[in-house]
Amino acid sequence: MSFKLHCSTWLVALLLIGVMPVRADSSEALYAPFQTLLSQHVIERALPGNGLVTAFDYAGALADDRTDRLLLTQRQALVNFDPTNLKDRNESIAFWINAYNFFMIDKILSDRPNGQLVSSVWDYGGRINPFVDSVFEREIFNVGGRDLSLDGIEKRILLGDEYKAKGWKDARVHFAVNCASTGCPPLRNRVYTEHNLEALLAENTRRAFNTPRHLALESGELFVTELLNWYENDFIEAEGSLRAFILKWAEPERKTQIEQAQGLDFSVYEWQLNRPENFPELR
Repeated sequence: MSFKLHCSTWLVALLLIGVMPVRADSSEALYAPFQTLLSQHVIERALPGNGLVTAFDYAGALADDRTDRLLLTQRQALVNFDPTNLKDRNESIAFWINAYNFFMIDKILSDRPNGQLVSSVWDYGGRINPFVDSVFEREIFNVGGRDLSLDGIEKRILLGDEYKAKGWKDARVHFAVNCASTGCPPLRNRVYTEHNLEALLAENTRRAFNTPRHLALESGELFVTELLNWYENDFIEAEGSLRAFILKWAEPERKTQIEQAQGLDFSVYEWQLNRPENFPELR
């Protein structure tokens, strides 16, 4: 797509957002500003064995004159959106995954202590400074006039009781929401929609398990991302056990190795900001 056509498409989407209610099934229009940021600044790199590593070029985004306007326009679109209009499973899950990922990127680009990017999301508070709420706990992200936290979006909406009762809860969401760290599953260069949701959830989970930081076999022992430790109940609820979840989504040719692994342990989670220079695979 040419730059001129890309900009024209984005401007039309913004006009539509501003003059008419956004339908729940129009993620492409609602998240058009965020899509522009993703298209321009997400770097995706395929690894041997069909793994996937991605990074966000924060420096490039900050150097882009359009970024502040894109962030502001996307924030306003979410403030104006009524989430009670979300009816179907796919459009609802896609909407909230996009919201989480946008707010995370927006926070890092917009809140730069002393004008500098944070080195880790924990620089905002929490683990390093326990007297300040972490970025995940702060109710500072507005959707439909209601302030939410990232934890609220992930744990109380996407993986909460209401979605569970509806049969919408999906443990693979943990491989779609992105905490802006090198240990996270891939941040994709496209927004989630009702049409691509299933394909991207499956692809993200499978391709994450094709990277050593999410799944590795060492001396007959299985090492997996600590996501499976933190959210163990979600994965057990989905497939009966952690190993069963891994077997379902890892590549079929690794099945025998996984089944024969004597133990299961968790890798140390990497919290460096997901900038390109923090990934050895992208250097």
